[in-house]
Amino acid sequence: MRFISVRDLKLRTSQIWHQLKEEGEVVITSNGKPIGILSRIEEDNLEDYLKALRRARAIAALNKIQERSRQKGLDKLTEEEIEEEIKATRRERYQ
Repeated sequence: MRFISVRDLKLRTSQIWHQLKEEGEVVITSNGKPIGILSRIEEDNLEDYLKALRRARAIAALNKIQERSRQKGLDKLTEEEIEEEIKATRRERYQ
């Protein structure tokens, strides 16, 4: 996978489009850190691609939440403790 800076993207846009056609994906960086991905898609599969991308983001977010829960020991709560947490949060929210 090729990494391209934002600056290079501005200066060599047409070359990068050709690389994208050949390689399929290009990672865009700013100050050496990844900030985005350009990915080749076809017009007829745009909706499927967007659904898959959104699904992958949701799964990644869920995995992150689950990992934080494990780190805090929240994965050991009983059903009753979970229910009480939910009730307490709702009480605080609606006061």
